[in-house]
Amino acid sequence: MDKELYNKRKNLICELVGDEMYIPMKEKEMAIFMQVTREERVEFHRILEELLAEGKISVTSKGKYMKSDENIVTGIFISNARGFGFVEVEGRTEDLFIPDTKTGGAFHKDTVQARLLPGQRGKRQEAEIIKVISHGTTQIVGTFQKSKNFGFVIPDNIKLSSDIFVPIERSKGAVDGHKVVVELTDYGNELKNKKPEGKVVEILGHTNDPGVDILSIVKSFDLPMGFEEKVLNQAERVASKVSQADMEGREDLRNMQMVTIDGEDAKDLDDAVSISKEGENFLLGIHIADVTNYVQENSALDREALNRGTSVYLVDRVIPMIPHKLSNGICSLNQGVDRLALSCLMTVNPKGEVIDYRIVESVICVDRRMTYTSVKKILEDKDEVEREEHQEFVPMFELMEELAGILRAKRKKRGSIDFDFPETKIILDKEGHPLEIMPYERNTATKIIEDFMLLANETVAQHFYWMELPFVYRTHDNPDPEKILQLSVFISNFGYGIKASKEEVHPKEIQKLLGKIEGTPEEALISRLTLRSMKRARYSVDCTGHFGLACQYYCHFTSPIRRYPDLQIHRIIKEQLRGRLNENRILHYGEILPAVADRSSKMERRADEAERETDKLKKTEYMEKHIGERFEGVISGITSWGIYVELPNTVEGLIHVSSLMGDYFFYDEANYEMVGRDSGKKYKLGERIAVIVEGTDRFARTVDFVEDYYGERGNETDCE
Repeated sequence: MDKELYNKRKNLICELVGDEMYIPMKEKEMAIFMQVTREERVEFHRILEELLAEGKISVTSKGKYMKSDENIVTGIFISNARGFGFVEVEGRTEDLFIPDTKTGGAFHKDTVQARLLPGQRGKRQEAEIIKVISHGTTQIVGTFQKSKNFGFVIPDNIKLSSDIFVPIERSKGAVDGHKVVVELTDYGNELKNKKPEGKVVEILGHTNDPGVDILSIVKSFDLPMGFEEKVLNQAERVASKVSQADMEGREDLRNMQMVTIDGEDAKDLDDAVSISKEGENFLLGIHIADVTNYVQENSALDREALNRGTSVYLVDRVIPMIPHKLSNGICSLNQGVDRLALSCLMTVNPKGEVIDYRIVESVICVDRRMTYTSVKKILEDKDEVEREEHQEFVPMFELMEELAGILRAKRKKRGSIDFDFPETKIILDKEGHPLEIMPYERNTATKIIEDFMLLANETVAQHFYWMELPFVYRTHDNPDPEKILQLSVFISNFGYGIKASKEEVHPKEIQKLLGKIEGTPEEALISRLTLRSMKRARYSVDCTGHFGLACQYYCHFTSPIRRYPDLQIHRIIKEQLRGRLNENRILHYGEILPAVADRSSKMERRADEAERETDKLKKTEYMEKHIGERFEGVISGITSWGIYVELPNTVEGLIHVSSLMGDYFFYDEANYEMVGRDSGKKYKLGERIAVIVEGTDRFARTVDFVEDYYGERGNETDCE
């Protein structure tokens, strides 16, 4: 539907609700009330849900919609251990600040209604919670402490300000130091000084037991530990070989030379690449595992995959989206065996433009399972032994390198942002203790695969956008001007600048900045902080463009083993190819896809947060061995409570404001500086600083620094 027409309808519905034309929530009532088609009802419900999420309408206790007070919004309450909190409201760039006396008894992650207040705290709008709509936290992970006649659980989540009271008969035999999962039976009331209550439902082990620390994070994020029996049974019933019947109607590409290129420890191989030349043009094939052939819509496998949304990659384990029987077996494009795939076959000219393409159901057979390390040796290092071992594929790899370079240059020209900084890899021993924190570098091989997958994702997204069919896109909105201003102040300390209007910045400006810092000591830090200033990419049924890639059409097509949106759009693609995407199926997808996109975005965020927390935990544990040692770092953040310093190994720690010697220091918010009241001494973002590790807190996952006043600030020495 035309966006302008959609917005007009949205405004009209909002006005109707405002005129107290109450709209029943139940679809049967609404069908009688509206006298409209099913398609119109689906659209109508979608608009109502958007208006509700935006806080423009509300729901009465009798289940009717009505126009909201402009000063009342709906959002998610995020508590703080110090009693105050924030409300995250979709569509608002800044969260609302909730004073400790205005929380209204809300608990962490509750969905609440909040009324805007006239005051502000700094740059944040203040509000008070007037209604708890629903509870978002039902279970808490923490450490059990036993008293004579009762126990209590100290939550691992430091955002929770209160311990959980546990009657002794509901403690399940837990003892001091046990990590437990406690189910909340009463949310308490801070205003009445009543603590939350709960019952222990699971004992994870003692805090000192190997693996319990990561297991606690897994449980606190409610990540699934295993698969239900009916899901595993369904996976077991899937054939281990591709049958002749499965191949019927598919394009046979088994004679096409192709390889997979992945990490050494990868077991779920969901993408293969083929390439050749026809005249001056490249014939590039991206072949993606056809997982949908084995994960049927609305099956137990499918429902579980949607529930999980994504595979989760923690520091010591992988929690898969689908069972290993499928992900490492029939769905994995293993060397030398027939596999079903969806292939995007593209003709790319010397300018990097896709001048022709076909999307087909195929049957393939991968010729060689390659690793990033091996391909790097062949292309970058010109390793003779490696080139000899894979001699029949060397011309293919050289063609890949040539085309990838063309594609990268084309993306750079349009302004695509390439964050080329090392990811962190944490090496653990057998008991889960960190041995080393090292960079996980990108190389020629990883870049080739990235470039090719990006092209396939863009091609598929553009194809289905112009077909005007329901689809799930990957979108990335423009960054907030406030965040760009903060970034601008930060990089000015290194002598860099960025052009941005009050409303927006062009991705090309970000790209130019990353180009200027390439190869400098501050590259990793500025790249990481630039990334933090961006908005989160998300899944959406609306194709609104991708800021970071500087492109209008983008989707996730290439990883159906580990991402549900890819799996979902594969179904749509196959139905379209088979001519089965009739009016009823289009209506069906129009109805379910908004929820699929929303669920997938939320599960992706959960996975990212869990991965980040496990990394923080192990980094903190690693720094325990370095207490008292001196390091060089860079000031990466300044707040009213202190200065954050990031070391070259990506560990970040805090110098508390009370630890700054020689003056009384305060935070100058306008200039993002810590300033000495009498001396005028300043600490600035990006400034190099020598620190000593003062202490660590594995429970809070934090590292404390003090400045090394006897060392020379600005010293170029790197951290170990």
